[in-house]
Amino acid sequence: MSGVSRRARDIVSGKGDSAKAQRMALFTFGVRVFGAALAYFLQVFLARWMGSHEYGIYVVVWTIVIVLGVIAPLGFNSSVQRLIPEYLAFDRLDLLRGILSASRTIAMVSATALMLVTMAVVWFSSGHVPDYYIVPAYLAALCLPMFTLTDVQEGIARSRDWGDLAIMPTYIWRPFLILVVVLVASLTGLPHTATTACLAAILATWVAALYQKISMDRRLRHLVGPGPARWAPGDWMRLSLPIFLVEGFFTLLTSADVLMVSYFEPPGEVAVYYAAAKTLALVHFVYFAVKAASAHRYSRLHHSGDHEGLAVYVRQSVGWTFWPSLLFAGLLLVFGSYILRLFGSDFAGGHNILAFLLVGVLARAAVGPVDALLTMAGEQKRCAVAYAGAFAVNVALNVTLIPYFGLIGAALATSISMCFEASSLFWVARRRLGISSFIWTGHRSGKRTTHGE
Repeated sequence: MSGVSRRARDIVSGKGDSAKAQRMALFTFGVRVFGAALAYFLQVFLARWMGSHEYGIYVVVWTIVIVLGVIAPLGFNSSVQRLIPEYLAFDRLDLLRGILSASRTIAMVSATALMLVTMAVVWFSSGHVPDYYIVPAYLAALCLPMFTLTDVQEGIARSRDWGDLAIMPTYIWRPFLILVVVLVASLTGLPHTATTACLAAILATWVAALYQKISMDRRLRHLVGPGPARWAPGDWMRLSLPIFLVEGFFTLLTSADVLMVSYFEPPGEVAVYYAAAKTLALVHFVYFAVKAASAHRYSRLHHSGDHEGLAVYVRQSVGWTFWPSLLFAGLLLVFGSYILRLFGSDFAGGHNILAFLLVGVLARAAVGPVDALLTMAGEQKRCAVAYAGAFAVNVALNVTLIPYFGLIGAALATSISMCFEASSLFWVARRRLGISSFIWTGHRSGKRTTHGE
């Protein structure tokens, strides 16, 4: 066995894994807390710097980037978290080199194609959508390739517990660079518009992604060393595409409300709704932090056959998700209106929106990152079906409620769809894996269901 192979096997031997998991979880949580504060400050600054109308335009086009940027990796951003530990464990360094190369290459080609399609759609939509969306949409599309590269590299870094490269580029570097560029633009006299903000986002996204790539390539050379690479595109796509459906439907579910509000309401109203949703992220970051730290450990426990250990870890991760979320939700109910006033006097009315949305967030927190559990356990197809159902509920309710109740209707629709999503994923995990993930269910585990694929 080569020196590189021995190092790879030692890395996945499991020694000190519990302490490593705790360190990763604490680091992830700390960065997500700071990143949430930084991102929130950035949104407050942009809202006050641009005003509600221009801020609403920026919100819509950046939401489109987020949706497309999650779809573009074709699931490789998550599948690498399952494949890399597996290849290291079985000393398949040729396949490891292949997936490290292919995941980024395929994602970049997909993102570039999607960028060109988006620009074509914007071109042909001229005259059918308000003119103030056109130029910002063109500019935002230029973020897609590097936005996607960052997402895939984040998955690679998570699989190795490289917390700095996994979460710093997305949650620290990019928002910080956007803030710096916008401040420089303001000092140089550039207009306070969505177009200027999109230019800042382009520069920040590209710089963060390229620096992340350079740093990651250096570490990967030490991990796997030189040698032959083998691609298994058929196997990889069979694993990645169901994950792609899961990630795509989840992103649509979390972003559809903003996009549908933009269809029915002017940019100023979109800005108010988005400010409330962004404030909600102060609660939701707990869920995402636990999910980020837990996903590849779900995979490791499941594939090692340690069902009891997996059940215990699931219960722990649900507790880590729900109780902090409940605490932050209570604080937001009390202080939410004061926090929203930071965006400007026009935003204080978003407190009622916030209250409705909190119900859905707590429903999701009550079952923990069960979607990551299902994906890592090979149940991504059923996970995708659950998200598709929740997305259909979301769209149907938004179309029905927004014309009558405005922003409150959108919040109610989103909250109901999140409750539907949480309950669906809970029942899939209970039936297929014999694991109950609800916060108050207590211990329950059994044999995984194997019939009826």
